Amino acid sequence: MLGFLPSEEQQALIDTARRFARERIVPVAPECDRESRFPRDVFEAAHQLGLVNMTVPTEYGGAGMGELDNALVTEQLAWGCTGVQTSMLANTLALTPIKLGGNDDQKRRYLGRLVSEPIFASYCTTEPVAGSDVAGLKTSFTRKGDDFVLNGEKCWITNATMASFYVVFATSDHALRHKGIAAFIVDRDAPGLRVGKHEDKLGQRASDTAAVHFEEVVVPKQNLLAAEGHGFKLAMETFNQTRPDIGAMATGLMQRCLDESLAYAKERKTFGVAIGEHQMVQAMLADMAVSTESTRLLYQKAAWNLDNGVRDPIVSAYAKVHGADRAMQTAIDAVQVFGGNGYVRDYPVEKLMRDAKVLQIYEGTSQIQRLVIAKSLLKG
Repeated sequence: MLGFLPSEEQQALIDTARRFARERIVPVAPECDRESRFPRDVFEAAHQLGLVNMTVPTEYGGAGMGELDNALVTEQLAWGCTGVQTSMLANTLALTPIKLGGNDDQKRRYLGRLVSEPIFASYCTTEPVAGSDVAGLKTSFTRKGDDFVLNGEKCWITNATMASFYVVFATSDHALRHKGIAAFIVDRDAPGLRVGKHEDKLGQRASDTAAVHFEEVVVPKQNLLAAEGHGFKLAMETFNQTRPDIGAMATGLMQRCLDESLAYAKERKTFGVAIGEHQMVQAMLADMAVSTESTRLLYQKAAWNLDNGVRDPIVSAYAKVHGADRAMQTAIDAVQVFGGNGYVRDYPVEKLMRDAKVLQIYEGTSQIQRLVIAKSLLKG
């Protein structure tokens, strides 16, 4: 038998996250967007409530929540602001490769810190020449005795200026592509590590984004996370586990678009009636609802698969690409429902449209997701 109702524990999580989004995120989101500033006090409050780092196993001090639990919370917090939630969720992106590939000492040191302190971590794969083509990265590592030395640059790194440590993917030889890639945990205070300027972005402006430079950065051998030749597989499996969260984030944004548009359509009048009475507006509202619910079902299936050991990465790709593309269209339609008011910052939907765009870009572009899906289908 299939079931679509959350458990009592999951419903309690949803309710807590929903209240937090409305009471703590929504009031500060417009100001944080204007100032391109992340609200650390909101993060600290979310940390205290257990709404971040949820998937850290209990043996390392975490709640040991499943991927579905995490995604359900992500949807609710993203309803408040996807920029704020992106920075909160970036910790999950950084902790996942440690959870998947780290040894006991690494998990105790780094996962334990995330649970005990309201700190940030960053995941570093993207480079100026290697975004979608992760195997083409050029950040290099060489051996220095038992230790390693990193040189290179990562860009578009979420939480870069706030992170206490970074999970960094580097290669022994660019020509080896995926066969040369290893992964390392690098502490913020490592000599030679430098964070670049804060990026002034189109949307999700509350999320911190910057480049990270590595100049002869020595990484001790105990911080080798994945040996040469195993880093690429770890990066891909990390994305497989975190892409349902992007679908959840898209769902939260779409639900906000729908909620705002419904309220406006009932109040705004043209030709003597509320605009919700016009069939063309009704069609856009219906499309928003269908997109929201279909993405919700996809991300929940993808997260459920992960929790139950079902190896089916294509479903994570479905959730990511469908959610990202439908979120963009839903936000465009929300602006259209609001008309001229939708084009100004006095109303919330112009921000939602700006925030939606990057969902089609980060953690694998919509075009790359389609390639992943097509190749999987062709392989049978």
